[in-house]
Amino acid sequence: MTPHKPRRLYSKTFISVVTMLAGSIAGFARLFSMIEFGKLPDGERLARIQASPNWRDGKFHNETATPMYTNGKGFLSVLWEYLFVKHSETKPERALPVVKTDLKTLKSDEDVVIWLGHSSWFMQMNGHKILIDPVFSSYAAPFSFMNKAFNGHYPWQAADMPEIDYLVISHDHWDHLDYPTLTALKPKVKQIVTALGVGSHLEAWGFAPQIIHELDWHEKVIVADDLTIHVLPARHFSGRGLTANKTLWASFMFVAPRHKVFYSGDSGYGPHFRTIGEQFGPLDFAILENGQYDPAWQNIHMLPEETAVAAADLHAKVMLPGHAGRFSMSNHSWYDPWKRIAAASKAKLYKLLTPEMGEVVKMNDPQQRFLSWWEAKAD
Repeated sequence: MTPHKPRRLYSKTFISVVTMLAGSIAGFARLFSMIEFGKLPDGERLARIQASPNWRDGKFHNETATPMYTNGKGFLSVLWEYLFVKHSETKPERALPVVKTDLKTLKSDEDVVIWLGHSSWFMQMNGHKILIDPVFSSYAAPFSFMNKAFNGHYPWQAADMPEIDYLVISHDHWDHLDYPTLTALKPKVKQIVTALGVGSHLEAWGFAPQIIHELDWHEKVIVADDLTIHVLPARHFSGRGLTANKTLWASFMFVAPRHKVFYSGDSGYGPHFRTIGEQFGPLDFAILENGQYDPAWQNIHMLPEETAVAAADLHAKVMLPGHAGRFSMSNHSWYDPWKRIAAASKAKLYKLLTPEMGEVVKMNDPQQRFLSWWEAKAD
């Protein structure tokens, strides 16, 4: 009888391990089924995605070959450095300056663009109110303890927004597609323009499918007689959970009688900027990503010096840098994006504007100037 005891003990251990693994798998399944993660495309939407020239092997691809990691780095080395190598000044010690502009009282005949922090922008063109990639939450992640915003009062919430004629979403990463923000904004949003596949998340969150314009690269939607929005390439990736590149990422061109404005979304540098510049340039304004970069992932986020080249490729008259100033998702100092883009923009043909959060940039005022506000905060 004795020889049977180890076998029985082994069976109990085995059952315990299997039970623990099953519990972990079930826990992960419950985690990724949270509504905040959205919903992957299926049905007719998936069929349209599969017909896209940018889709193959079960996922979207960039126009240019885009390895995720560069300069000899890989996933494990990047993760190790992010978790265990201490970097200084990734977050400011003092709150960054904010101008609490009342967006509801803007004159309807003024064409303006206003940075709301990180990649969130408010624009008014020909009286049309456009909100881009809004994130009003104090974190840009699935949980509030992750990727927390810089210290300081953030003055904008859904209640501060006017009626939004066009909500524009570049891709489905957490710092661009924020569930709490969008659900709070839902009653104010009239129409949505986004990249192919992202509408699946939005519909899962209760947005009516008939207001969603979901486009592939090089497609456009004439949203009004005096405003056309073009969906254009970017060099990036997508995904909110364990699956990547099932929805598209994009840049946008806003064309109105008085102005042409480009928004890059998230993008590494690539030949698409020159192509867009040749097609649409000269541009009145180029809103370009200029933050969360690292030589280890240079293909998917531009270094500031590349942002300057992209502005020149686009034949932009004015460049506004973004994707910084509210969250730290990389290891550079919080002020490095402005310091380097200011240096890289010297002697360029475009004009660099660096407004504080909330400062009104008037599209019809070429003489407007803004302070190098980050210098005092970085001292």
